Amino acid sequence: MQKLDGDYMVQPVVKALQVLDYVTRQGHMVTLTEIVHELKLPKTTVFRYLQTLSATGFLEHDIWHDRYGTGGKFRELARVDHDLHGLREFAQPEMRLLVDTFHETVNLAVLSNSEVVYIDMLEPSKPLRASARIGHRHPAHSTSLGKAMLAYLPDAQLVLQRDGSLEPMTIKTLTEVSKLRRQVEDVRRRGYAIEMGENEDGLMCIGVPILDRAGYPVAAMSLSAPERRMRPERTSEAAEALKVAASRISRQLGAEAA
Repeated sequence: MQKLDGDYMVQPVVKALQVLDYVTRQGHMVTLTEIVHELKLPKTTVFRYLQTLSATGFLEHDIWHDRYGTGGKFRELARVDHDLHGLREFAQPEMRLLVDTFHETVNLAVLSNSEVVYIDMLEPSKPLRASARIGHRHPAHSTSLGKAMLAYLPDAQLVLQRDGSLEPMTIKTLTEVSKLRRQVEDVRRRGYAIEMGENEDGLMCIGVPILDRAGYPVAAMSLSAPERRMRPERTSEAAEALKVAASRISRQLGAEAA
């Protein structure tokens, strides 16, 4: 790992990550002595880090041989990163085609608890002045992206999204859970979600789910535009184009997983 400096660095965390980095890079189980020798850290300190990382699943401890290796939690994070990379790789050509066809912004997002997280975004030559950027999080209930994914979650998960009222992003945001549930039922019937000024004033978004082979919403894609530009015919055309694009991405994801 590179040397890190800065007033805000938490040195014990840095050292624990150095231990994690060393162990996972070896490709085989290693001993406490090896790690201490390589990293030049106190033995008791390294031992505490190893025990903590093992207890949290980032490392695996072979008690019989007293060796340490890569844990399930670390592998899980690596798989998530790989899956997101594959998702973006398959989605980008479809997103580019949509941008070229409609000259509007196209977004790609995943669901994290009750929020959508934007993982990719393609904009036309004259980009829309919107607040969303890659890495930003917005409430699922106020976005077409979120509603498109909520509509395809198992019922139990949908019920558990939130209880009581929902946070308003604008005066148009749907804030009653019962109404949200009814709305996502409509989304499931037609295959796409629409939100008009619920997440950002004056902005309309059309969202569609990207499903895996089991029908689970692994992501969603949306087209964003000012409300004044999205007449009913254009909205219908964009919704159908988004559904076709999402279906092609889903098939590619299924083929990769096969």
